[in-house]
Amino acid sequence: MKELEEIVLSPDPRLSQECAPIEEIDDEVRALAKRMLKVMYAADGCGLAGPQVGEMRQIVVIDVDWAGKGSKKNPYVLINPRVVTADGPEIEGSEGCLSFPGVSVRVKRPSHVVVQAKNLDGDLMQYEASDNLMAVCLQHEIDHVHGVTMFDHLAPMARAEAERDYEEALAAGARPGDTEV
Repeated sequence: MKELEEIVLSPDPRLSQECAPIEEIDDEVRALAKRMLKVMYAADGCGLAGPQVGEMRQIVVIDVDWAGKGSKKNPYVLINPRVVTADGPEIEGSEGCLSFPGVSVRVKRPSHVVVQAKNLDGDLMQYEASDNLMAVCLQHEIDHVHGVTMFDHLAPMARAEAERDYEEALAAGARPGDTEV
């Protein structure tokens, strides 16, 4: 599928770089958001950030309600997202990433998050989530625009093991959208 080919895979250096803020929300940015949503849905993902499609700009798309073909879409587009608050008890959960197909890792994150971002109309929005996939997804995707991946949250031994598992998954033919093999 053509859309899956757009997803940047680790160890591409763009995944560890800080992205530039978006200065103006114009037709180009709207087209980028539309393209990113198309890629995310094609890969059965729930979130995607600019660098994951080679765009080094602070843009994130999320849809934690979509459950696959035929289900209702409820997309969010966040421009220049920033975490205002990340607190509450840390929760450890399994995370996957379209840029790391075939593996998932256990990541600890705050259970509550408040995020501010502009929408495609340029309005400043605030999103709040607790103890759910949205809280994890917001933090995971915002990490991406700051050059942080889920592997960066791991202790050295766990990271080495995850990197080995990822290399094995790629060698076995894992592609974006694949869960653990």
